[in-house]
Amino acid sequence: MLGSLVVWIVLLVNVIPWVLFVVVCVLAIRWFLRQERASKDPESVATRRSLAEVLKSHRERCKMTQEFVAEQIGVSRQAVSKWESGASEPSTTNLMKVARLYGVDPAELLREVER
Repeated sequence: MLGSLVVWIVLLVNVIPWVLFVVVCVLAIRWFLRQERASKDPESVATRRSLAEVLKSHRERCKMTQEFVAEQIGVSRQAVSKWESGASEPSTTNLMKVARLYGVDPAELLREVER
């Protein structure tokens, strides 16, 4: 009887950590899958704006043409058009110039992309 009890205690001491490890792994995987699904939720994706949309909306808010913006920051009108269509993105220097021209902080301009 005492030998049987010792065997059960030793078995439990060796098995319980592994059972807890498996439970924690399953919970972690479930959490990860929920996070992944939430980031692809159509509603949250629809509310995000691309940099192209943000740049175009600020230009239109300021009532400026693409040609005027291009002249002010020293690039071609086609470059501004590509930024606003999403075909390319402005360099950091040009992004700062555009933000200054639109009267917004460059960091705020980028924050709008994540919304």
